[in-house]
Amino acid sequence: MKRISLALAVALLCPARAAAPDDEQVAARRAALDLAGAWTNDGFKLRDGHFSGTFQKGEPKIVRVNLYSGNNYWFTLGTTGSGKKVAIHVFDEAGKPMNAEQYQDEGRAAAGFSPAASGPYLLKVEEVDGPPGAFALLYSYR
Repeated sequence: MKRISLALAVALLCPARAAAPDDEQVAARRAALDLAGAWTNDGFKLRDGHFSGTFQKGEPKIVRVNLYSGNNYWFTLGTTGSGKKVAIHVFDEAGKPMNAEQYQDEGRAAAGFSPAASGPYLLKVEEVDGPPGAFALLYSYR
């Protein structure tokens, strides 16, 4: 009985291992990294980590990020498949749209933003047109 209890306690205390990314998620991240290379050539540093998931047309994803005034940011979105149109929009914490420089290409999008105030911001990433598929969002700062 002690062994079962100990094993159960260890299982409950140890976090589950995250599922390995599938080929589609890896391809989406690769597309985002390819585009983000343009920002790193301009002195931007790629932030560790990324957000990923699956798009369905008409079902945008909202990601909350903490940004710092005085920094410049590029948010880069990559997807899989051809013929997709995707977009990134930046909002303040109250949901007010922020002015951001936009870039859009087949299956990829980016938004450049320099916050006037430090704090939480919301990123709305969405598939505007195309079949469902994986996406990856990452960001760079300088």
